Amino acid sequence: MATFTKLNGFVEHLSEGTHNLGANTLELALSNIAPGAETPNPALLTPDCILANVTQIAYTNLSSRVLTVASSVQTSGIYKLTINDITLTSTGGSTGPFRYVYIFNQSATTPADALIGYYDYGSSITLLTGESLTVNFDDANGVLTLT
Repeated sequence: MATFTKLNGFVEHLSEGTHNLGANTLELALSNIAPGAETPNPALLTPDCILANVTQIAYTNLSSRVLTVASSVQTSGIYKLTINDITLTSTGGSTGPFRYVYIFNQSATTPADALIGYYDYGSSITLLTGESLTVNFDDANGVLTLT
């Protein structure tokens, strides 16, 4: 299973009002370049924690990457974001390779397309025509929990 990494800049963006995770449009971005190998590194500094600093793959043959929020709730001071699983399907040609699957806020404007975090699949994936990848989000613990 891929490991989720919350990005440092997300915390500041959240604190400064960039995100409304229950109402904004969240989407996936795919990359085959590690965050630490990007220039600037989107995983370190707040101004760099944006989609423009991620080298994305071509999405020509890929199905929709828009996510559906299942729940965005706070209980007893603990906030949990749960997202429905999504199946990415390649049609009309191959998609990839990619290793990193970012979640970003497509609705964010200041800054635009603010990143939230990413999954590292451990090795590169290429979807051939007709192949699919299901991104399985944790229903029990949520994509992320804030305390």
